[in-house]
Amino acid sequence: MNEEKEEYKNYFKEVDFSKYSSIHIGPKAEVLVINEIGEYTDYTILGRANNVLISNTHPNFAVLGEAFDYIKLEDNLLYVGCATKSGKLLSYAKKNDLANLEFLGKLPGSLGGLVKMNAGLKQWEIFNYIHSIKTKDGYIKKEDIEYSYRETKINTIVYEVVFNVEYGFSKEQAELFKQMRDNQPQVPSAGSCFKNPKDDFAGRLIEEVGLKGFKKGEMGFSEKHSNFLVNYGNGSYEDAIYLINLAKKRIKDEFNIEIQEEIIIY
Repeated sequence: MNEEKEEYKNYFKEVDFSKYSSIHIGPKAEVLVINEIGEYTDYTILGRANNVLISNTHPNFAVLGEAFDYIKLEDNLLYVGCATKSGKLLSYAKKNDLANLEFLGKLPGSLGGLVKMNAGLKQWEIFNYIHSIKTKDGYIKKEDIEYSYRETKINTIVYEVVFNVEYGFSKEQAELFKQMRDNQPQVPSAGSCFKNPKDDFAGRLIEEVGLKGFKKGEMGFSEKHSNFLVNYGNGSYEDAIYLINLAKKRIKDEFNIEIQEEIIIY
């Protein structure tokens, strides 16, 4: 779907992850900007760095460039380049009266990152509406992809996502999702720190073990939503890791639950 974008070439740019990442932690680094489909085995692909915690010893990073920022509606399928921001797709859905994408409201990130982690809000998740994805090997149907709650087994770069199209954008749903998001902390964070265990909530467990509002340096588990690890100023990677490990240990000791990070650590 992006043949006309071939004039774009790959290049490097410097990224300051203490500003670029949503949790405002990380060093400056040279990042490869990919505008051509190919093999990039020496690089770890990033989206908008909304659910990541980046150390000083991170791998080589790459991001998708302008060639993969597009939205096209053809033959009752919606083709979206994976550099496209969620807000841009939500605006397109609203303008064109498309259903099922209302949950993207205030769900930050690019489509590539959202697909890789099967992002969403409670039972609404992006794979519910996907038809297929495009990798270097071509299009792969959803039924041939292994995915689950906040996780996929996609081990290659996703360049494009194809959605099934239904009509009827719901302003009521969009407002509901906005309200749900507004209940989350409005300070730098990486979103939900841990995945919800089966039949339970990570936030409840964090609160039960006494860590709601608990701080180490300028990092802490939010008073507003326990499962958000937030940066109150100049929080450090080391303090973030300390809090993550402390929560895992206390929850294991108290409830014998091996809680899993939703945040991706590099």
